[in-house]
Amino acid sequence: GNILFRLKGSLEFKCQLNTTNEPHIQKVISRTFEDLCSQVKSESLVLSVCNSPVFIWPNKGGRATPECLTPNSPCKDLQQFIQQFFMQATTHFYVTCVSFTKLFGSYFSLASFVLLCVFQVVINLNLMTEVTEPADLSATTLMRCSTKHHFLYTAMPMDCVVSLPSSERLSVVYDALVVALCSQLDEMKKVMLRHMKGMTLLIPQPFHFLLPDPVGLVTVVYPAGVPDSQLEIQRKELHSRFELPGNRPYLRRANSLHFPDEPYKDGYLRNPHLHLKPPTLGNGKLYLVQGVYSYHHYMQDRVDDNGWGCAYRSLQTICSWFQQQGYTEKAVPTHKEIQQALVDVGDKQGSFVGSRQWIGSIEVAAVLDQLLGVTSKIMFVSQGSELASKGRELANHFLSEGTPVMIGGGVLAHTILGVAWSETTGEIRYLILDPHYTGAEDLQVITDKGWCGWKSPQFWDQNAYYNLCLPQRPKTI
Repeated sequence: GNILFRLKGSLEFKCQLNTTNEPHIQKVISRTFEDLCSQVKSESLVLSVCNSPVFIWPNKGGRATPECLTPNSPCKDLQQFIQQFFMQATTHFYVTCVSFTKLFGSYFSLASFVLLCVFQVVINLNLMTEVTEPADLSATTLMRCSTKHHFLYTAMPMDCVVSLPSSERLSVVYDALVVALCSQLDEMKKVMLRHMKGMTLLIPQPFHFLLPDPVGLVTVVYPAGVPDSQLEIQRKELHSRFELPGNRPYLRRANSLHFPDEPYKDGYLRNPHLHLKPPTLGNGKLYLVQGVYSYHHYMQDRVDDNGWGCAYRSLQTICSWFQQQGYTEKAVPTHKEIQQALVDVGDKQGSFVGSRQWIGSIEVAAVLDQLLGVTSKIMFVSQGSELASKGRELANHFLSEGTPVMIGGGVLAHTILGVAWSETTGEIRYLILDPHYTGAEDLQVITDKGWCGWKSPQFWDQNAYYNLCLPQRPKTI
């Protein structure tokens, strides 16, 4: 298989501007980026492999410590050395691995899951430079400059990825990483010049995206401080270059890849359904939610909504999906914000805000429209026994829209994340995310106890009526 090498670090961007003349500034900036590229190609460049004693001088003939890692060594030798070092350095290796697996399984995203399937190994490296080099002794020279000038200094955040077969020579990896650094510096220069306004320069930031086959993993540079809403022209250019559909986001910041060793910091579980074994149906197919969502349930966020907040939590899960697919930059709404939205659209009285009153599918659709501008289709089912015949409609929804579905009936609300459906037999299973869970963010408990799991048609109250809210994707990039 392939190994993914990820190189992160910063390079000092510093230059002196003696005039506010724009062509002069552009020339100085371009020259500074050229100097950084020369620095990357120089013998002072050093790469250190994270959590290991491995140091590499890629421009000194691929010299490395330890010396057993030669330029002609295959990539898998580096991988094995890191693993052996980790095993020797960790006295409680088994416990550490179990803890890591639990953390990894709890917080990684769909893209991380795909990434791990494609690249079984990710090797992280730090970007460093030697600050001194041999030179002849010389006397110190002082120079006084009486003209006014601007001195620009910032740390340029570098983040490059290179994928190569595990059998490839390490010298090829080193060369590819140097080329990737120079290429990223060139993209950063273009972004900085493109978004320059007078003396205001924006720091370029790299983001990685895992695009549909055959494109795969790509890196895009965006200017810091410029919202996605102002970068549509740049995204259109990229959609055209990579031949991506023009009706859904692929390259917004929210779509960027979360690597397995970078868990989400908000504490919510992502995509727990990925850890479930799919049901076995004769000639059945899976139709699942597309993308990443957060699992929202009772008692989170220091809100005691046990017994009344299940539809609110299902709505929060849906909002998290739209946020993490890049359709909105708004935060997932709180219970009070949901209630206020219903007051604002005239659905509820002012006293509703701060109450413990239930909401249903119709209210969920109204809030999605009010807060996110998202329209929804409502499916009415007069009794639960009819849900078994809704396989085709739900399958088509997950194929075309791919959004989580909120279903409310009686006094309960759930989130449908997909269906397993056989067109020939009509047999169906529902992938349910249950907002009534009150425990901690424990992936094993949630999947083993069925809080996220596959359910038969008997899961529904056969005599109760149900309304389903099927959110529709906005047509945008």
